[in-house]
Amino acid sequence: MESIPIRVWRGRDRRIVSLPVAAERRVNSVDRRRASLGWATLFSGADDKAVLDAIDDQEILVLAPGEVLLRPGDPNDAIYLVLAGRLGVHIGEADAGGVIPVLPGECLGELSAIDNKPVSALVDVSETARVLRIAQDAFWNRLMVVPGVARNLLTVLAQRMRRSTQAMLETQRRQLELDYLNKELEVARDLQLGMLPLHRPLFPERRELAIAGMMEPSWTIGGDLFDAFFIDADRLFFCIGDVSGHGIPAAMFMARAVSLMRLAAFAAESPAALLRVINDQLCDGNHANMFVTLFCGFFDVASGRTTYAGAGHPAPLASLGGELDFLAVPRGPALGILPGFAYADAGCDLADGDFLLCFTDGVTEAQSPAGEDYAESRLREQVGGRMSGSPEAMIAAIREEIRVYTGSGQLADDLTLLVLRRTTGGA
Repeated sequence: MESIPIRVWRGRDRRIVSLPVAAERRVNSVDRRRASLGWATLFSGADDKAVLDAIDDQEILVLAPGEVLLRPGDPNDAIYLVLAGRLGVHIGEADAGGVIPVLPGECLGELSAIDNKPVSALVDVSETARVLRIAQDAFWNRLMVVPGVARNLLTVLAQRMRRSTQAMLETQRRQLELDYLNKELEVARDLQLGMLPLHRPLFPERRELAIAGMMEPSWTIGGDLFDAFFIDADRLFFCIGDVSGHGIPAAMFMARAVSLMRLAAFAAESPAALLRVINDQLCDGNHANMFVTLFCGFFDVASGRTTYAGAGHPAPLASLGGELDFLAVPRGPALGILPGFAYADAGCDLADGDFLLCFTDGVTEAQSPAGEDYAESRLREQVGGRMSGSPEAMIAAIREEIRVYTGSGQLADDLTLLVLRRTTGGA
């Protein structure tokens, strides 16, 4: 067979070099495919010499993975036959997941070449590809007069329509599944938030204290928690926690931790004893190796005595006698890691107006656009200017400060706050 010169487009700079078909066959080691194009559906059964004569001056494009061959809205005046590699035709947005693969022997661009309308889909390169570009004029005036090619074109179009329909149906199915999952997540969010005492303030009928909390997940559902309830008429249990990770696993582990804690709080002699019980229960069967940091305490509304313990959680900010500092909390590992660990108690006395501000690391690790953490020092400064405010006002001010600091209303991590103030003089 004589050597027919075919131009080869190499790479993004679209430089064209001349290469005979015979040489092209030697360097590609697929002589059967290069000696005859009958393996391609478009040329099946057609005369090889007539086909080669029709495309002797056309280009072979050498495309790297990620390169875009056609974009929606662009004009197109050619048909593209894939000789090697793989292309992808995207349905809708390029990252939507609906992609029709175009494999060796298949062609694309024929519809826009037929109706002269702009390209309707994005076509990019999935694997390094060699693509024969047949100009519109050569396609209609040379190839279509070769016996069998016109019939084959109808076969190509029929195959393309079937695959497009299947791909669109699959995309629609996935979208329906996604919509259903989103509805399920909204229900899960409502259930999760329903487990937390989100009304502010908490216990408005009690004049001995003022307390409020908030939990805002970074995603639909999260892993942060807080709680506050009376064990008896004068003894309040309160806590704040942060489960490892995000999303559904964290939310499920959070629900388990809250349920265990509410049961244990009524029987526990101290916060440390409560942490030990919950820790052992969370370690049991924890095959996912999840954990939760926790700070909890018992507050006596009559005396102001507060006993507390911590499990790997940031220490609360405390205002005691007009002095603002971080509370000294005995060290202990997060719950769910080391079974049998003995946690330790500590205590402080809250006078009239004193408060504890508990938080998760979604506050102190919130980042500015420059990547700088909000940090404990900035939180202390922020709270120092609002020491006389109500718990609700303090929480609202901190949340707004975080929004301004990060420059975004979207959280990178779950954010939770709990403020407890003693008010012996009445609200």
